Amino acid sequence: MPVEQRRRLVTAVPGPRSIDLAARKAAAVADGVGTIVPAYVVEASGGIVVDADGNQLIDFGSGIAVTTVGNSAPAVVARVQQAVERFTHTCFMVTPYEGYVEVAERLAELTPGDHAKKTALFNSGAEAVENAIKIARVATGRSAVVCFDHAYHGRTNLTMALTAKDMPYKHGFGPFASEVYRTPMAYPYRWPGDPARVAEEAFEQFESQVHVQVGESQVAAVIIEPIQGEGGFIVPPDGFLPRLQRWCADHGAVLVADEIQTGFCRTGDWFACDHEGVVPDLITTAKGIAGGLPLAAVTGRAELMDAVHVGGLGGTYGGNPIACAAALGAIEEMETHDLTGRAREIEAIFRDRLGGIAARQPAIGDVRGRGAMMAIELVRPGSKDPDPVLTSAVARASHAQGLVVLTAGSFGNVLRFLPPLSISDELLHEGLDLIEQAFDKTAA
Repeated sequence: MPVEQRRRLVTAVPGPRSIDLAARKAAAVADGVGTIVPAYVVEASGGIVVDADGNQLIDFGSGIAVTTVGNSAPAVVARVQQAVERFTHTCFMVTPYEGYVEVAERLAELTPGDHAKKTALFNSGAEAVENAIKIARVATGRSAVVCFDHAYHGRTNLTMALTAKDMPYKHGFGPFASEVYRTPMAYPYRWPGDPARVAEEAFEQFESQVHVQVGESQVAAVIIEPIQGEGGFIVPPDGFLPRLQRWCADHGAVLVADEIQTGFCRTGDWFACDHEGVVPDLITTAKGIAGGLPLAAVTGRAELMDAVHVGGLGGTYGGNPIACAAALGAIEEMETHDLTGRAREIEAIFRDRLGGIAARQPAIGDVRGRGAMMAIELVRPGSKDPDPVLTSAVARASHAQGLVVLTAGSFGNVLRFLPPLSISDELLHEGLDLIEQAFDKTAA
């Protein structure tokens, strides 16, 4: 039965059962695998997760933007049940099946642009990014890849090279893949001037640095998150992404849009690139694609995707039949319930409530985001100096009151909000009440 959609605390968070499970984790799981909210989940649906002690927590995290359609969404469950009864794995590269093909067909329909497209399926976002770079390098015959400050693209060796933040993602794991070059991100809150000036100046710096340090003719790909995720939900000003698209077209480089966190209705469009009509050459997706099952994709121009030799793309589990069934169910949920429209409704609630909190809390320097991907950046009042200590304190206070909320940002000073699009308005408002109370308890 679906979980009752209300917050309920019957013990402290964490409770005795979760504390016992945490002790078992400490004994059995590598210390490098951390957890954010110390409540062990036994059930979840809609906007609620239930822990082992019977506490019901409001979910503003969606498993890091994965359960966009809500946990155990009906169409996902139905399709997965049907699929798992038929077969669980054959490896698409050995004996293929229709589900993989159908997911690729749907991605060709849904992703930006009306050109001919093809898709390859993988397991994780990092795999998708790594394969997008492989495709771009083969298709162009070039090696250099340009990425941006504050970027996050994954935890494999190549994607760590693309990721900007040292701790905890890169620290001690080098040396990293070569031929990766980083340029400034158009970060409106931390770049002087109005949005138009930020877009223009950031692009000019990109253009200049690539020309001097790399050489246009050496660039295989420019990769960017249309809204940066782990970097702090940084939304580039209008005009920046279209400039990058034109530059790539002019210089024969592949524009790769990393829509792993932004994709599948999260930002109020099917994909964040749709906001300005940007059409990337390749688009990487994962997270919200399959309602919680591991699946990722690279979708792009057919001539680019076909540049790689037969056998050059794939993997044992890539496009697993159960995950493909889940993806088709998740897309069905998105279409049936107009989840792009729901994301815009969620944005309106967050903007109104967070704006009101920011007016009373001088530590909130910026409110930003799009759709159900919203954030606040915390600073020391009277400055733009990051305040990661307060950020962590507000997050912990929220967790203790039964609200799952995540931090982010290169400086550790961003609270990010990623509620499932199936969450009710009542739970949204209650969660924002808890955020407000957390500030009252922790802010000096």
